[in-house]
Amino acid sequence: MSAPFKAYDIRGQIPGEIGVPFAYRFAQALKETLAPASVVVGHDMRIDSPALAGALAQGLLDSGVNVLPVGQCGTEEVYFHTARSGADAGLMVTASHNPPDYNGIKMVLKGAAAATPDNAFNPIEDLMRSGKDFATVSGYSERGTIQPICDRGAYIDRLIEEVAGQDLKPMKIVCHAGNGCAGPIIDLIEKHLPFTFIKIDHEPDPRLPNGVPNPLLPEKRQKASQAVIDHGADLAIAWDGDFDRCFLYDHKGRFVEGYYLVGMIAKRMLEKQPGSTILYDPRLTWNTIDIVESMGGIAKPCRTGHAYFKRMMREENAIYGGEMSAHHYFRDFSFCDSGMLAWLNVVSELSATGSTLAELLEERIAAFPCSGEINFTVENAKAVQEKVAEHYEASNPQLETLDGLGMVFDDWRFNLRASNTEPLLRLNVETRANRQLLEEKVQELSRLIKG
Repeated sequence: MSAPFKAYDIRGQIPGEIGVPFAYRFAQALKETLAPASVVVGHDMRIDSPALAGALAQGLLDSGVNVLPVGQCGTEEVYFHTARSGADAGLMVTASHNPPDYNGIKMVLKGAAAATPDNAFNPIEDLMRSGKDFATVSGYSERGTIQPICDRGAYIDRLIEEVAGQDLKPMKIVCHAGNGCAGPIIDLIEKHLPFTFIKIDHEPDPRLPNGVPNPLLPEKRQKASQAVIDHGADLAIAWDGDFDRCFLYDHKGRFVEGYYLVGMIAKRMLEKQPGSTILYDPRLTWNTIDIVESMGGIAKPCRTGHAYFKRMMREENAIYGGEMSAHHYFRDFSFCDSGMLAWLNVVSELSATGSTLAELLEERIAAFPCSGEINFTVENAKAVQEKVAEHYEASNPQLETLDGLGMVFDDWRFNLRASNTEPLLRLNVETRANRQLLEEKVQELSRLIKG
C-alpha cells in the first residue's frame, strides 16, 4: 500500500499501484479521517484519469460527501475551485509529467491549503492499510450529492484579472500544450488578450501521441523552439500535462532556465506591492536575492516541493514564491502555484519595459551564470554528499542545509540534493559573472560525484 504515497502527493503505476479500487477506497478513507462535507474533483487528459476521478467521486458520494466536479482541467483549476467554493478538500487526478503508465492524486485542503503527510496522507494511508470495512450508503444518514457549481468562467476571469488595466503590447506567441490540458484555457482567454497564438500539439489527447509533455527534458524542447523561429514569434510558452508548470523560450528559440524567470516575476510582483516577501528555493539563489533586495523586498529560502512552498507562503504572507523547476506560487491565488499566472506576469513585464525576453534575461544570465540542474545516478546519495562536503571543507565555505548540501564561496556556490523519488543526485552550480569558473566547477564536481 505504501508505494503510491509520496512526500507531496500520490503517484504510482496503473493498475498495479493505483486503479479504480484504490481510488474508491482512498475516497472512503478521506471521509473517515478528515470528515469533509464537500470535495472538488478534477482530472487531467490521461486515458485512465476519468475513471479514477469517477471512482473518487463515487467513493465520496457513497460516504455521504457532496462532490463538486470540475471534469477535465488543470491542477490549478482544482485549487481555484476548492478555495472559491469553500469545499473542505480538492482532489486532482494527474500524473503530470510521469510516464504514460503512471497516474496519481494531488490534494489540497480547505482554502486550497497544502495536504501533507501529517495532516492528510499518513492518516489516510494508515486507514487504508488497516483493512477496515468502510461504511457506504447504508452507513450514513444520506448519500452525498453532485453539486456542479465549478464555473470555469470564474477561473478565466481570475486569469484576466492578473493583467487587467495594463497596456499589453501585441505579441506573437507560440503555445505548446503538448496535448495536455492547457490548450482549452488558451482558447478561452485569447479573445481578452492582444496576442496572436500559434498553437502546436494543442488539443488534449489521452493517447499522448507526442509523448508525455515535460519541457524540462531537453528532447521535448525542439518543437516549440523551432516554431518560434519558423513563425518569427516573440516567445513561446510550454506546459506540462496538468499545466501547473510553465516554461518559456525567447524569440531566438532558446529555452529559458526557470531560475531566471523567478527573478523576473519577483520583480513584477514587487512593482505591484513594494516591500513584500518573496520565497525562493535553495538550489539557485543569487540572482533572485539580488533582484528582490535591490527592489526593497524580503527574500527568504524555502525547501523545494509544492507542499513546503504552499505552507511557507501562508506563514510568511509572501506575495510570490518561485521554484527553478517552474512552479510559481501567488498569494492572490490562494498561495498556490499557477502555470497560467506565471506567463501572464512575464508578458506584462515585457509590455511594461518594451524589451524582449532575451534582452531582459541576458543581463541577469551574465551576472549570475548557472549550470541548470544536472542529474547523476548514484547508489548512495548521502555518502556522495559527505564525500563532496569533505573535499571542500578546507576552503571554509558557508554551509546551507535547508534542502540537500549547499556550499557557498565568495564567487561561486553549489547545491547537491537527493531526489525524493528516484536514485538521483541533482547538482546546481552558479557563479558571480564568471562563466569559465562555472564550467570548471561543474567539471570538478562531476568528477567527484562520479568517482
